[in-house]
Amino acid sequence: MRPPFKLPVPYRYRVLALLCALTTLTYMDRICISIVGVRIKAGLHLSNEQFGWVLAAFALAYAIFEIPSGMLGDRIGPKKVFIRIVIAWSVFTALTGLATGLLSLLLIRFLFGAGESGTYPNSILTVSRWFPVSETGRALSWVGIGSQIGAALAPLIVVPIAMAYGWRAPFFVVGAIGLVWVGVCYAWFRDFPAQVKAIPDAEKALIKSQCRHQEGQHLVPWKLIVRNSTLWPLLLMYFCCQWANYFFIAWMPVYLQEGRGFTENGMKQVTSLLFVVGIGGFLAGGAAGDWLLKRKGLKLGRRLTGMAGLGGCGILLFIAAFSANNTLTACCLIGANFSFSFGVMVSYAVCADIGRNNAGTVTGAMNFFGQMGAFFLALIFGQIVQATHRFDYPVYVVGAVLLVGCLLWLAIDAEKQLPEMGDGDERGKILG
Repeated sequence: MRPPFKLPVPYRYRVLALLCALTTLTYMDRICISIVGVRIKAGLHLSNEQFGWVLAAFALAYAIFEIPSGMLGDRIGPKKVFIRIVIAWSVFTALTGLATGLLSLLLIRFLFGAGESGTYPNSILTVSRWFPVSETGRALSWVGIGSQIGAALAPLIVVPIAMAYGWRAPFFVVGAIGLVWVGVCYAWFRDFPAQVKAIPDAEKALIKSQCRHQEGQHLVPWKLIVRNSTLWPLLLMYFCCQWANYFFIAWMPVYLQEGRGFTENGMKQVTSLLFVVGIGGFLAGGAAGDWLLKRKGLKLGRRLTGMAGLGGCGILLFIAAFSANNTLTACCLIGANFSFSFGVMVSYAVCADIGRNNAGTVTGAMNFFGQMGAFFLALIFGQIVQATHRFDYPVYVVGAVLLVGCLLWLAIDAEKQLPEMGDGDERGKILG
């Protein structure tokens, strides 16, 4: 009898590579505007406050459409949502290069944010369908690593193109790349392992027996979701968390050039290195999170990982703002992003832990709060700089918000899952 054909790499890891490529493209497109931010401000005659509104327009639209996009993924599957997302963001990234002033730039970035919303809820939903619980931390780490790869590559691609052809050209280039991903997703990706004939039976059995989300499960009504006692501190924590993330991808390149006196090439080097080191943070956080889960259990394992990440990030941002030495500031910023990367993806693991078949909806709700945090950071940073002519003051604010987020982890319990429809007797215990 012929032995069964074995894939050299488990099929679920190939799905993970597709998700990693997705988040790589997400951040490459998203950070492009901040890398050429100084050039855009000069070319369109924008103040720091006006540029803050441009950055905030993306975050606001992303927040508004995040929950609907997460719910849509739960209902129709992530594949269809992914295709819609990547086509939309590719188009509006390219259109950014055609902006003629503040109003057109605000409109285009708002539509870009609406188009990109739903990326992470549907990525986490995919992980919850394709990966056993014991591999969730490491799988989510690679979803996060994609963001760091994209953000690290972007300065190396965008700055030379902008220096040679002007600030508009990079948006056309990075916008076109996403359409290649759409073709691969359409032809190859499936929503559930059961829909793929090429997966060995042993791998299908492993996924089916141990993953959070199974085909055919029913969705939980919103009234039961919002009554989950760990959901609200999770949402507030992520509101705080995204102040750091949006500082790194939106304001930091401008902060380095105008606040610290770095040259454009110096900014490029620091920004790229910061996100390369962030890859190590995601790897370390995923491994540490899974190790702590086995040693301390789900509740403490998730909590300790999250607190270490946000607490370390907040402290290092304080030091970066306080220091008068640019080398020390750059090192602290790099360390802060490492710490942020170490702890951020455990938030998404908690969404899969408590959300189960509603993982997309729960993640969408969390990301809504996170993007509202990004919206406020984008506005407040520019307004503080405009009013005080000091770039260190808003960095202190970001550090303080991160420390509040660190403390909110004390109220987050990943063991308090949403009920499945028909859980009956367990419902009161879970929602208590």
